[in-house]
Amino acid sequence: MSGDPLGRPGIHVPVLKLGNVLLVTLQGDLHDHAAEQLQQDIGEAVASSAVTGVVIDVSGVEIVDSFLGRVFAEIAATARLLAAQTIVAGMRPAVAITLVELGLTLPGLRTALDAEQAMRLLTGTPPHLPHIPGRRESA
Repeated sequence: MSGDPLGRPGIHVPVLKLGNVLLVTLQGDLHDHAAEQLQQDIGEAVASSAVTGVVIDVSGVEIVDSFLGRVFAEIAATARLLAAQTIVAGMRPAVAITLVELGLTLPGLRTALDAEQAMRLLTGTPPHLPHIPGRRESA
């Protein structure tokens, strides 16, 4: 089994391509080595697939430290240089508070409440509105 220099098992975070967007879903906490590998994987995927956006779903992450915050900012900077936008989706309030307390502004990153909203922002798809009886649908 591959692992990091400290002997922890290697954690591979899948990077999925959905149309012109890469979707990365983080589950649980990401160790420094795995975060660095993710940064490299996303950079390579953006460069090789000419996507226009990257969504990083952090709804499964409970703790973000300053290192992971910087990795997110560096992912966004790399993607921006390769003509792609980066959106972090599903951030928990405690994670947002921690980032503010650490003084991390995460330049170049946009945020969305969830991955679905992030995909809409990147693809320009209007939000889905439920049909309400009596409301006129615009064409």
